[in-house]
Amino acid sequence: MKIIAVIPARMGSSRFPGKPLAPILGRSMIEHVYKRTALSPVLDGVYMATCDDEIMKATEAFGGNAIMTVDSHERASDRTAEAVANLDADVVVMVQGDEPMLHPDMIGEAVAPYKTDPDIPCINLTKRIDVEDDFNNPGTIKVVTDLNGNALYMSRQTIPTAPGGDFSKITAMKQVCIMPFRRDALLRFAALEPTPLEIAESIDMMRFLEHGVPVRMVPTKFDTQAVDTPEDLARVEALMRDDPLMQTY
Repeated sequence: MKIIAVIPARMGSSRFPGKPLAPILGRSMIEHVYKRTALSPVLDGVYMATCDDEIMKATEAFGGNAIMTVDSHERASDRTAEAVANLDADVVVMVQGDEPMLHPDMIGEAVAPYKTDPDIPCINLTKRIDVEDDFNNPGTIKVVTDLNGNALYMSRQTIPTAPGGDFSKITAMKQVCIMPFRRDALLRFAALEPTPLEIAESIDMMRFLEHGVPVRMVPTKFDTQAVDTPEDLARVEALMRDDPLMQTY
């Protein structure tokens, strides 16, 4: 089984323009993401997918592979699908470009179910939300699952409902930044029409869920922090300062 990773990235973030090239401890955010992803032993290749010359040049400058895509994609999964159109792979792991704290072992966790269940089209990592502020943050994508671990719904709103507003009474889970697809499932995603809830929530996976395509959620033991704002960048830089993984790339 050939497995590759694709990191979709663009400069035009509404909340933090130019964030892929924002510096963290002397390196751009996308360099951290790329090099940490490349440390995964399960991968046969890593590619940046972008519509911006700045990101292309930055990726090539640190020795990475970059693929130019059109600038009209609204969803990271559509950009990833375009990037792999001419690449050979059985599984494509989409790695969000704003998660510089990812651990390479997360990729192994995410693709493990494919070894025993060849029928799974798409997998997302998930992690328990321990802090109520993160639960209330619309930047955190919450997910609820069925009893088999398949996603029922994803939202930027607070789901599930906390009885009496007591966060301690629920198990809240979030979507994490590693999302493997079977290659044919990824191309199917790109061929499907965007869906009403995908647009309302601004969440890629809702397109699959609304079209009846299952998304398997796999718990990870690793915790990460996405960068959505300059404040998040400062928080991540402080957290990464003593990260032993930093010494390996």
